[in-house]
Amino acid sequence: MTNPAAAPVGTVDRTLRILETLASQPEGLPLAALADEVNMPRSACHRLLADLVRCGYVRQLRELGDYTLTTRLPALGLSFLGAAGILDIAQPIIDRLAEVSGELVRLALVDADRLTFVAKAQGARAGLRYDPDMGIDVRLSCSAAGHAWLMTLSEERATQLVAAEGFGSPREFGPKAPTTFKALMKVLDEDRKRGFSMIVEMYAPGMSAMAAPVLGRGGVAAGVITIAGPLQRLTVARMQELGAPLVQAAGELAIAATSSPLMRRAARVG
Repeated sequence: MTNPAAAPVGTVDRTLRILETLASQPEGLPLAALADEVNMPRSACHRLLADLVRCGYVRQLRELGDYTLTTRLPALGLSFLGAAGILDIAQPIIDRLAEVSGELVRLALVDADRLTFVAKAQGARAGLRYDPDMGIDVRLSCSAAGHAWLMTLSEERATQLVAAEGFGSPREFGPKAPTTFKALMKVLDEDRKRGFSMIVEMYAPGMSAMAAPVLGRGGVAAGVITIAGPLQRLTVARMQELGAPLVQAAGELAIAATSSPLMRRAARVG
């Protein structure tokens, strides 16, 4: 259940919390479970859901049944990314890297103090697949994407971002997730020397990943491109082999990004 101290207090905050919760539950949630998850009285939750249903963002699967998102909200996001030129620019590059690596490739964009995944391509055709939800914010302290962004920043700025978000606990993420600034800075130093980040069982047990920053003018990161997969296939040796194609893809994205207003903006404020 949500911590009451962190519960939203305004109508807009509560409505957004409902939408974010339903976004992670594509099969829907009953009213009671949803109200508990967002720490809200059922009557208030029901009123907000009724408004969202009326506006076309939520639907009820059956009378007195579960509530789920419609496609209207995802369509808004895709429309925004399409108008910003992200999908047309990035997808061919992501597709090529997925084919070369045979693993999941994703693009995350810098948005103020966050990284958010916005595009992906799955290169794995058989066997185990790593394919988490899209649209999620990246946990900076224990993800390859987070490390690839942090390694472009000063130690002061990187520390500030991680302190605001908190460290990812090894119990919730991977058993090798760093839990101190000293451990994290050591990892970032190694990433800078290598030119890209690599993690093994930091974000999730049995999973490895690597990432390279997409740099704009002045070396400011507009985003990062990542490769992730099961450790039994994406070994340290395999990640080292994929370093050159990964960095090349990041360079191609950096050049292409000059035609995207969103990525230009991210590179200015990142």
